Amino acid sequence: MSRGEMTGRCVVWVGRPSVEEHFGLIRAGWRTLVADPGRVGGDLPECGETAVAVVDLRSVAPEALKLLRELQRSHPGMPWIGLTGPHTPSSDPAVRLALPCALELIDGASSFAALRQALLRVPYEGGLDPPDERPTVMTGDSPAIRALSQNIRKFAPVELPLLITGETGTGKEMAARALHQLSGRHGKPFAAINCGALPANLVQSELFGHERGAFTGATARRIGHFEAADGGTVFLDEIGDLPLDAQTNLLRVLQEGTIDRVGSCQSVHVDVRVLAATHVDLEKAVAQGRFREDLFYRLNVLRLRMPPLRERAGDIELLAQHFLDAFRETYGTRARAFSTAARKAMNGFPWPGNVRELMNRVQRAAVIADDALITPEDLELTPDAPGGDRDSLGSARTSAEREAIVDCLRASAFNISECARRLRVSRVTVYRLCKKHQLALDQLR
Repeated sequence: MSRGEMTGRCVVWVGRPSVEEHFGLIRAGWRTLVADPGRVGGDLPECGETAVAVVDLRSVAPEALKLLRELQRSHPGMPWIGLTGPHTPSSDPAVRLALPCALELIDGASSFAALRQALLRVPYEGGLDPPDERPTVMTGDSPAIRALSQNIRKFAPVELPLLITGETGTGKEMAARALHQLSGRHGKPFAAINCGALPANLVQSELFGHERGAFTGATARRIGHFEAADGGTVFLDEIGDLPLDAQTNLLRVLQEGTIDRVGSCQSVHVDVRVLAATHVDLEKAVAQGRFREDLFYRLNVLRLRMPPLRERAGDIELLAQHFLDAFRETYGTRARAFSTAARKAMNGFPWPGNVRELMNRVQRAAVIADDALITPEDLELTPDAPGGDRDSLGSARTSAEREAIVDCLRASAFNISECARRLRVSRVTVYRLCKKHQLALDQLR
């Protein structure tokens, strides 16, 4: 990249930023160039005058310092910030020589907010005011989340369909938004669509639009989600719940880049990247004839697996504190941290609802806690707490609700509309109950 092409604020990250760090810099209005010491033959990025170097000394410190010295020779006036961590070899003479020259040293275990505040102290011209930072499901430092971050960085710039898999509550939509924000489409629309919540008789209209008079009640032309997101990204959540006829039209979008509004005989070109997500086994759905095999292969070009919270050793406490801090910023609760017993209880809990369940429990605990430290009782993670004992009233109600929805699904031959009619609820409520009780329809049939 030439010097003339670089405008505005620029961060040259010497090392390997996580998705949280990379995404956070983008949201804060900084253009990020990565100089990865681990890439053999990688060129040192060119940058303009309004730039700062962030040197990641948390893992590959010697290699990072070598690149830093090259950067200092080519840009002698550039300020830089050092990120240190428990594995930073502070005894290394090269590290000790470089550390006093840093604008600021930040402990790598601290939150991204510390780095953000340090960057704000760097003089710059123009740019965007940084928005408030919020914790995400990708906050963490476990091997599972690092692998996820690496894959998101690889997949984001590639203009290919991508399938996101994982249990409910693992943050599939958050990953899709990160992929969009880190791609060349970040300035265009991002349309998130829950396929399971679309009314059966309006799926085609919702996705692809309709013409006036196409059906009863169609009093005007309507632009569908795909057409509205032209130039951007469409995220299809719970793709396994998409009806077969809509699957056919989706396949055409992927193959030809065109859609047909309901009631129209003229095709409309759309330029979108399709991201899809599911918590069910699509291979099994294909074998059972509930999902088109050709569509599966078109969607499964790239695949991103979201790790469940139980596989993210070390991230639970960090996520919980992030959720608590964010909640306190809005509501100013008394609770500020977690007791030793609460941390032990959180680390020992299986978290069937994953990150979503953790966030909900933390927010509820922040409201009811009487002291500065949240206890296991506040989190309802004790045997005598509601939901903590199989014999408790709360658990009995939950079990009865689960049995009722399973029995009704089986009695209605797993027809969601029929099940909703029998229970006298909406189809959306049936899907919500299935998610709440971790019911995979393809495994119940």
